[in-house]
Amino acid sequence: MSQKISALIITYNEEDNISEVLKSLEFADEIILVDSFSTDRTLELARLHPKVKIYQNKFEDFTKQRNLALTYASNDWVLFLDADERLTKACQTEIVETINFSGTQNDKNFRLFKKSKATYDTKKKVHETLIVNGTIGSLKNKIWHYSFADYTSYKEKMVHYGALKGKELYAKNKRYSLLSHLAKVSFKFFKAYFLKLGILDGRRGYQLCYLQSLSVHETFMSLKREEKR
Repeated sequence: MSQKISALIITYNEEDNISEVLKSLEFADEIILVDSFSTDRTLELARLHPKVKIYQNKFEDFTKQRNLALTYASNDWVLFLDADERLTKACQTEIVETINFSGTQNDKNFRLFKKSKATYDTKKKVHETLIVNGTIGSLKNKIWHYSFADYTSYKEKMVHYGALKGKELYAKNKRYSLLSHLAKVSFKFFKAYFLKLGILDGRRGYQLCYLQSLSVHETFMSLKREEKR
């Protein structure tokens, strides 16, 4: 018996990405889009695709948005993609074969899974963690990830992630430490730039390593702000 699959996306101002990601999800039986009240043409473009069901919800954190999207899915098998990710044709075929024949539960990036067997950890606000009740497999084919369009957009993303991470740490009763702040920001840059050889990528390598350390800096600044509230 053929299994049906729901494709899920969470969005906010993704007019540059939405058409292409929806095109790569056309093989799914339904596409669920949970939008955080975009102010650009994201929804206008999404409505051009007949399979798309649109819901809007005010953004609090990534985990809440993803768990909400799961509740809208009609099928047990779900595939989560970010708006800046793309499925190759080979990956689409493998996903269909996987859910209908092989029984592999999901890939190692936690993109494909049964919603009856998994949920996102509500303690995480960013870099969402899937709690899985069952075995974990992996897909062989790749998902292309266009994570940022330019320096400014990537910087905004890193700052945003850092702010959410700070709130997450505060909720876990972590407290601000200037020593930890300075040490972890410095080590993040050192690790990315020297140990992982970002230095070999020239100016772009420096910029990426800087932005990764900036995210850690923003994490501690966010934690500090939460303490002062």
